[in-house]
Amino acid sequence: MAVIGGSVEEITIRGRIFPVAADSDVTINLGGIQNEVQSNGDGSARKIQTRIPWSVSGLAVQIDHVADAQGFLQEVARTPEYVPVTIKLASGAVYMGQGTIVEELESGSEASTAEITLSGPYELTLQ
Repeated sequence: MAVIGGSVEEITIRGRIFPVAADSDVTINLGGIQNEVQSNGDGSARKIQTRIPWSVSGLAVQIDHVADAQGFLQEVARTPEYVPVTIKLASGAVYMGQGTIVEELESGSEASTAEITLSGPYELTLQ
């Protein structure tokens, strides 16, 4: 069976769908555990596991200024709670989690997109 790569088709944030620019090279970190090995003086080592959040970066989402898409995203970033997030890939795979927008939120008028990074607790899960 062939492995399908390609564009992120769309993301949904708190129930609102955002198309993603086809040329976005998105990086997905499912979150969970990050391992580190620390040495002991006798040459043995300890495995240290640290919990890390999930994240999706490089998302150039369509911004409809008339529909106040940027205002909606700013509201999501300001709210203290995490919101439902889904990411649909070209392969048909869909990931889901609770998250928020991190980093600065700016949109470009020429391309009508904003590059966003999403992150949240626990892990993104394949649906």
